[in-house]
Amino acid sequence: MTDVGQIKKLLNDPAHAVDELVASAVVAHGGLLVAPEPRVVARAVPGSPGKVGVSLGGGSGHEPAFLGYVGPGLADSAAIGNVFAAPSPDVVLASIMAADHGAGVLLVYGNYNGDVMNTRLASKRAKASGVDVRSLFTTDDVASAPPTERDRRRGIAGEVFVFKIAGAAAESGMPIDEVERVANKANDRLGSMGVALSGAEIPGASRPIFESPAGQMEIGLGVHGEPGVRSAPLGPAAEVAQVLVETIIEDLGIVSGDRVAVLVNGLGATSLLEQYVVHGSVVELLGKLGVVVERSYVGEYVTSLQMAGVSVSLMCLDDELLGLLDAPARSVGWTS
Repeated sequence: MTDVGQIKKLLNDPAHAVDELVASAVVAHGGLLVAPEPRVVARAVPGSPGKVGVSLGGGSGHEPAFLGYVGPGLADSAAIGNVFAAPSPDVVLASIMAADHGAGVLLVYGNYNGDVMNTRLASKRAKASGVDVRSLFTTDDVASAPPTERDRRRGIAGEVFVFKIAGAAAESGMPIDEVERVANKANDRLGSMGVALSGAEIPGASRPIFESPAGQMEIGLGVHGEPGVRSAPLGPAAEVAQVLVETIIEDLGIVSGDRVAVLVNGLGATSLLEQYVVHGSVVELLGKLGVVVERSYVGEYVTSLQMAGVSVSLMCLDDELLGLLDAPARSVGWTS
């Protein structure tokens, strides 16, 4: 065990932690994952020829994202960056090629400057070699920009729904135009918001990215350790759930009779006990509002290096999206 400054971590050398992560993951999940190139994870059993490829990516520190969503019914590959940093254009390009089965590749990344820039550079190179590459940048974080500027919003834990929808569409044999359509539909019907009780702990750092005062919470956190858009007194789980749910509902225009999928996501240092208590409060509130909860997911889907807190995501459903959400899938981070 290595005690690095004031933050204790079970690491060898923080500089090598990401490469050790990838190497270990493909050993631990050998039936699911391979590493065809450095910092690239792909399916151990590739998709069939003529299938649309789905490729994810982003910085490390969010595990099980992003390698946790590579597998049958989900993504074909993932590009892995340094901690909280976008993968390089070379790594993104390698992941595109690993996902290419001759029918085009849809990239699904969070809407962050580094990810946008590097995926566009890699896509240009892939297109020059004849690959039809499309890009979707997830924008579910309702706290990060107003509805009129949705294209500026960040992608946070709700993007897992987009991964699932895109992967299921591709697995079903849809052409790339349709895979792109349903993935954008999921993103457009999706909203997320979170609260943090403590800051993320970067390997090698002497202290968390931020420290929240006793009795306070940060509302509107970002998954790269951003503290939130405002601070407020920490209340009971029911009050926290109400703040998050009411904000998302207003943003998406959800009304009585609408159908939703709910995701309560832990950020790395919040117990499942707390997550389920928050989930119960979310479902109770939605029920009072007449909103139909079709599916619920609780657990750590997109974490932030021991940040304490939760996020809540709601995706408005129709029969098409529900069918794709329920389609069979198997990966480290998702099984259905």
